[in-house]
Amino acid sequence: MGLLAGTIFDRPPHCDVCEKLESECICPPPEPEKKTFAPPEKQTARLGIEKRKKGKVVTVIRGLNGDQTNLPELLTRLKNHCGAGGAKSDEDELEIQGNQLERVRTELQKIGYRVKG
Repeated sequence: MGLLAGTIFDRPPHCDVCEKLESECICPPPEPEKKTFAPPEKQTARLGIEKRKKGKVVTVIRGLNGDQTNLPELLTRLKNHCGAGGAKSDEDELEIQGNQLERVRTELQKIGYRVKG
């Protein structure tokens, strides 16, 4: 008798829809859910400048909800526009290296975001 004999892990996998063995199932695969994001016109970005260790200056973008905005795509676009590095923090903040306040402001307004700061 095996370690998993008689448990759910001992049985072959079944389809959740038709309850047949997965090898015999003819159900179509489930459609992946597409994530929809809120339009930029309904969001407000708050900009600021912060000083970090060793006197480094960073432009910070706050106020954008990560569930409603594609933050990695936006970060890439802003970094390319400014010609600088950057990162996304855990609190849904975007950071662009250097004092890039005006460049970030114009690019966000061009995309359609409302900007404060």
